[in-house]
Amino acid sequence: METPLINDHRAAGARVGEFAGCILPEGFSDLQTEYAAGRERVAVFDTNWHALLTLAGPDRVRYVNAVVSNNVQSLTEGRGVLSLLLNAQGHILADLEIYKVPEKLLTLSHASVRERTFKTLEKFIIMDNVDLEDVTDRMGSVAVEGPRAAAIVQQACGVALEDMPELAVKDVNLERAPVQLIRRSHFGQPGAEFITKRERLPSLWNKLLLGVRAHAGEPIGMVALNALRLQAGIPWFPQDFNDAVIPQEAGLEATHVSFSKGCYTGQEIVERVRSRGHVNKRLTKLSFSSSGAPPVVGTKLSAGGGEVGHVTSVAFIPSGGAAIGMGYVRREYLEPGTILQYAGGAARVGPAPSPTG
Repeated sequence: METPLINDHRAAGARVGEFAGCILPEGFSDLQTEYAAGRERVAVFDTNWHALLTLAGPDRVRYVNAVVSNNVQSLTEGRGVLSLLLNAQGHILADLEIYKVPEKLLTLSHASVRERTFKTLEKFIIMDNVDLEDVTDRMGSVAVEGPRAAAIVQQACGVALEDMPELAVKDVNLERAPVQLIRRSHFGQPGAEFITKRERLPSLWNKLLLGVRAHAGEPIGMVALNALRLQAGIPWFPQDFNDAVIPQEAGLEATHVSFSKGCYTGQEIVERVRSRGHVNKRLTKLSFSSSGAPPVVGTKLSAGGGEVGHVTSVAFIPSGGAAIGMGYVRREYLEPGTILQYAGGAARVGPAPSPTG
């Protein structure tokens, strides 16, 4: 799958590459310029790694609430929630954003598990009056984020971003075309995501790009976005959590799981872990010291002569002049400041990631 904006990005001289099953821009200029734009001013970026699904029908809310890990039943119109799709063993099949919009639930998943997400949701529809539709091929999305993002949103569609709660969604008009606006942070700064029909995406991208340039911002690619989100401590699916782990191992229980809403697929495992009180490994932030290149994804971490974890994500941070990342570490070594070894350097364990920045 490739972003529907691929021709626009190539025409602008962007470098492109594959990220979690989708061809997206790696970068438009250099890492330092793009990173600084996101941290200090504002950035516009392509978010077409999404798989977009809608659920309609009178049973849609009750049905989805019985399948996913978080509470959808309590959503009011115009609000969203982070959730997970689990298998019976509690392993994470998909990371979901679920929004209650007029007469539908809008669900954002990931291109890399698009088919699996659809089939998993579809197989549970038996007696329910629910119409599940994959609209990925008809829709697309872009986002703006940074300290000046609110000004971009105000100028583009007349909405005060600061008045919208995180994960709120509303219908707006942008250049006389309907757009769904979501308040959404991808790297811990004020941000907004815009969803519209695919044929409208180039116009939307160019409109937002003009606004961003006017505020001394930049378009950024996935390399800078990866650095920004790691600095904010935000894990990504499927890089940092996937069907090899359960929610508590990924540190998602506070943001993606309801422990009071009742049964759903995988709930028994999640509840058993909570009653037991801990997991044996957990995702954590890492900072790397090395005289050579930083570790690659999958690098083993050791302590006391034995393997105690592995690296899931790595990025170079221009402001610090060093590499940081995330990885799974055995619980005995999770104390912040603990030094772990890898071939060619050392990793310092940081505080737990924050799934919402």
